[in-house]
Amino acid sequence: MDYNNVLSTTDNHITTITINRPNKLNALNKETIAELSHAIGTAEEDELTRVIILTGSGEKAFVAGADIAEFAHFTTDEGKRLAAHGQETLFDAIENCSVPVIAAVNGFALGGGLELAMAAHIRVASDNAKMGLPEVSLGVIPGYGGTQRLPQLVGKGRAMEMIMTAGMIDAQTAHRFGLVNHVVEQEGLMEFATILATKIMRNSPVAISAAIDAVNAGYVDGVDGYQAEIDNFGSSFGTEDFVEGTTAFLEKRKPSF
Repeated sequence: MDYNNVLSTTDNHITTITINRPNKLNALNKETIAELSHAIGTAEEDELTRVIILTGSGEKAFVAGADIAEFAHFTTDEGKRLAAHGQETLFDAIENCSVPVIAAVNGFALGGGLELAMAAHIRVASDNAKMGLPEVSLGVIPGYGGTQRLPQLVGKGRAMEMIMTAGMIDAQTAHRFGLVNHVVEQEGLMEFATILATKIMRNSPVAISAAIDAVNAGYVDGVDGYQAEIDNFGSSFGTEDFVEGTTAFLEKRKPSF
């Protein structure tokens, strides 16, 4: 599939998906969300892809928000459908992707852009990154999971303050809050994300997928995360990766997954 707003390349088992609307600061519109959803799904199904890196083009923004002009005149029902469709097809799909997703946040990550980064499994930010959820300044609230994922990452009090003030925080504050895992110089952002991806790829992709499922289960209402862990732990014993991993350990060699 040819994309208008997204670039997707695979090299050394790492698929880099880039939101490519630099003139719009990579703002998310319907077309971009649909293309991202397709690109993520394609990478997840690609046996050559072991890690996905999600980033934005240019040096100014990861994603500076949603394309407000697209929904400024929406009705109540249209607004609900917009949020529901986006959450299901893209943001939840990233969170539940069986392949690890690293968000390489370069520059502004605001509104839907921060929500996109929060849906990823790991976040790495450039030192000039600015993050925030400014939706209440527009008379609306975050609709792509921001009110749920931000408290999970930074705690309820900090999330309430960020959402209610509509303010931005810098990369160092985001790191101190636990919103991002690492902060690096912008010039080295993609290199650092690649190094992190390489570390991940040394390990069993089957086990990593099971770990993602188990961790996520703990944040789903009505689901026993401990039971999900037990089930995924048990299932691991029936995999070729378990045989290879334990055999390599006993033979004092590196496993080949």
